[in-house]
Amino acid sequence: MRTNQGPNLPYSVVAGVAPTSSGWLVASAKLRGATFAPEEALLCDSFRQVLDVRPSYTIIVVNVPIGYLDDLDTGQRSCDREAQAILGDHSSVVRDAPTRSSLLVDANDGDFLFERYREVALEISPSNQRVVYEGNPELSFYQLNGDESLRWSGDSDEGRIERRAVLELKIPGVRRVLDADMAEITQSELHDVAALLWTARRVFGHSATRLPTDGEWDSEGLRMELVM
Repeated sequence: MRTNQGPNLPYSVVAGVAPTSSGWLVASAKLRGATFAPEEALLCDSFRQVLDVRPSYTIIVVNVPIGYLDDLDTGQRSCDREAQAILGDHSSVVRDAPTRSSLLVDANDGDFLFERYREVALEISPSNQRVVYEGNPELSFYQLNGDESLRWSGDSDEGRIERRAVLELKIPGVRRVLDADMAEITQSELHDVAALLWTARRVFGHSATRLPTDGEWDSEGLRMELVM
């Protein structure tokens, strides 16, 4: 993956990225000093296309596992276990990452999430993790909401209202993302990618929380962590 942005720019661009059945949903923002300017959401056909956007994203937070256990004999990834503990009653939104070998099992064909996982697994090397980080929208909302889980499920009417209110309170200009007219994308997906964008800003500013605090790496040298 190329990490250069080409010509020197007076700003950086960070992005939240989420897998959907239609492709990769991207919410980005220009960042210069204290100015944070969200852009309209876009949909990419592949993760490679996300990586090839110009100017390049300085930080990407994507809701896909990065780093896999070779087998389940060692239990969960620490980051998944800690995220589930933080979210408590909402822990089911953090899916345990599959094993690396299971990504290639034919039985998983037809599950678009596994297809998205494979795409990222084929693109990421340890050096890429200076740019690409793993996040989870519900962890982002937890942080946005003052380190407290939101009350309602994001798939409910109440949850959509709750999430939009939190995003509009914390991210000026976020309506450019939330009001995107994308027939194949749901409002809940736009909420999720906007929350990931917020976490990308925190990573850029070196203020994000990393789970676990002590580093954990897989057999390919990939750091297994979640940021929030």
